[in-house]
Amino acid sequence: MAQKKWYEVLFSNFGRTYDSEAFTRGTQGECDFIEKEIGYNKNLRILDVGCGTGRHTIELTKRGYNVTGIDLSESMLNIAREKAAAAGIDIVFMKCDARHLPFEEEFDVAIMLCEGAFPLMETDEMNYEILRNVAKSLRGKCRFIFTTLNGLFPVFHSVGKFKDENPGEEAHSIQNNTFNIMTLRDQSITEIADDSGKKRLIESNERYYMPSEITWLLKSLGFKKTDIFGAKLGAFSRNDQLTSNDFEMLVIAER
Repeated sequence: MAQKKWYEVLFSNFGRTYDSEAFTRGTQGECDFIEKEIGYNKNLRILDVGCGTGRHTIELTKRGYNVTGIDLSESMLNIAREKAAAAGIDIVFMKCDARHLPFEEEFDVAIMLCEGAFPLMETDEMNYEILRNVAKSLRGKCRFIFTTLNGLFPVFHSVGKFKDENPGEEAHSIQNNTFNIMTLRDQSITEIADDSGKKRLIESNERYYMPSEITWLLKSLGFKKTDIFGAKLGAFSRNDQLTSNDFEMLVIAER
């Protein structure tokens, strides 16, 4: 049996803890932005890639949108299903690898927020497959809204220091952190406590992207226009010009 990847280990029993983290508190404002971007059109079908515990999927569904949530983690999806049931709403949540999506021209909008799937893969080719599969899932005049790690940030700042100063609500202990300026990959060893309280060492490997890379990758997939902004927690806005101080960037692509 193949050894599980770091992101599979992390999200195998982490949903309750995930929902308690500080960065999950921006759901309302982020959904406000998504609604505005898609013109409040409730006839559009939305795909939430890397939906996790379903916070955006559920909130948008509550607002009357048709949303399908996909994630690699059955544990996270089970929590999403529980939350949807408790809210009295019916949502399709599917266990899918974002590199191999079963959809073809079925959705009008795709969202992929808070490093949902992309850019956690261990190779650039795998990350590209996620973008390619999302593009394949979209039809017609579509929109793709996602956030990803901003490559400008680690050129000017210490990623390790940022993570130490922004650990979230749960106890994370970063034991080692290395950023490679040539590959734009950040490798770190972090001790986390899962939902059962068990301590785990996670050896993560995340890819940061330069804005120009994202633009060209999306252009290769047929997106005609790509706008990139700074991603502020719970307050996405086209007024936030991307700078080297932004840890994440907000990408809005149209085809």
